[in-house]
Amino acid sequence: MNAQTVRVRVWDLPTRLFHWVLMACVIGSVVSAKIGGNAMAWHFRLGYVVFTLLAFRLLWGLVGGRWSRFASFLYAPATLRRYLRGASRPEEGHEVGHSPSGALSVFALLALLGAQVGTGLFADDEIANSGPLVRFVSSATSSLATGWHKHWGQWLILLLVVLHVAAILVYRFKRGRDLVTPMLTGDKLLDAAVPASADSLATRALAALLVALCGGGVAWLVSLGG
Repeated sequence: MNAQTVRVRVWDLPTRLFHWVLMACVIGSVVSAKIGGNAMAWHFRLGYVVFTLLAFRLLWGLVGGRWSRFASFLYAPATLRRYLRGASRPEEGHEVGHSPSGALSVFALLALLGAQVGTGLFADDEIANSGPLVRFVSSATSSLATGWHKHWGQWLILLLVVLHVAAILVYRFKRGRDLVTPMLTGDKLLDAAVPASADSLATRALAALLVALCGGGVAWLVSLGG
């Protein structure tokens, strides 16, 4: 830390809310699925919320705050190799937003959650619960979707969550970097020259509009199942 170190807004409020609401929904989805029975109604509702959040994050990755945009953490293979060797260049600023390994985790989790939501729309346990769009696919396709949703998809997501938590602990206790507090407050102590993410009332209003549009799109898609 030096005299030029200041608090810089890295994670805008929409990104922070996305992160924590998504975490709560994933936990709730797993728990409700394990309980079964009447709790499955909440499993479906939470799944639709996750769908909405993922759609929003894809859009926010294009128009959100600087460090939330995919362009800020879409690293070249050479950059990733340097990072894994501990030979990152000072100007690459991996301590600001997502590091190269963190970026891989983010993309993997978004992809897996997308696959989980997608297969859930067509899944059918042939007992009491079926996805809203199951009537649009064959029984064989629905069976494949159900198998992924109930087995591979679930366990891969849980594995990524465990690795994510483990990485946070490693950064905190071995590298002395707190990744949780910035995701709560939005700020990091960084060099004054580091550009901040936009996080004004206007950007938050845009995020709210995008969430509303994504939610409406998800509701429309689900309604197609009748």
